Amino acid sequence: MDPITAKKLMPAVVIDQADLALPLAETLLAAGLNVIEITFRTAAAEEAIRSIAKRLPEMQVGAGTLLTVEQVNRANDAGATFGVAPGLSDAVVRAGQARGMAMIPGVATATEISLGLELGCKLLKFFPADACGGVKTLKALGGAFGHTGVRFMPTGGIDAKNLRDYLALPIVAAVGGSWMVEKSLIATKNWKQIDLLTREALAAANG
Repeated sequence: MDPITAKKLMPAVVIDQADLALPLAETLLAAGLNVIEITFRTAAAEEAIRSIAKRLPEMQVGAGTLLTVEQVNRANDAGATFGVAPGLSDAVVRAGQARGMAMIPGVATATEISLGLELGCKLLKFFPADACGGVKTLKALGGAFGHTGVRFMPTGGIDAKNLRDYLALPIVAAVGGSWMVEKSLIATKNWKQIDLLTREALAAANG
């Protein structure tokens, strides 16, 4: 089983203070989730990845919102073992693959899925999931691409209320979202609430 999708849940984290990354990761681990995506949207992202990768080797740590080769290189140097992108960039995917990273590019159309498969990516981020038709669209895409072995990680508009609808589809390997790791919860160090939301999400995803 792919360790990245084993728990069927990918927390997408936007973090402004690198020193909060370790207690956040420890909270997720305590709740039963051993994977985390630190989005490269803030200046603290690189150091946050480095902190988790160094101190918590049992945590699968990846970098999200990768838009450039330079970001891929920095993320990998910091310790990220996988990369997630909102779109499909040949250069970004190949840069990560060259470094041994599992790359999960974002797709929203049949053409982009085909290109992702050509690049050897069997796990693709379907984004923005809800805005692109959600479960209904994924069902249709599954009919065309299911036989290829491709799996999807829909992200965008997914929360505790609808994650089961997505995970009920055979082509969905995991769902991504930030509702259990919202910026405000991290900034206020509300680890108790993050623990609760994560446990609820895991129970819903794997129940």
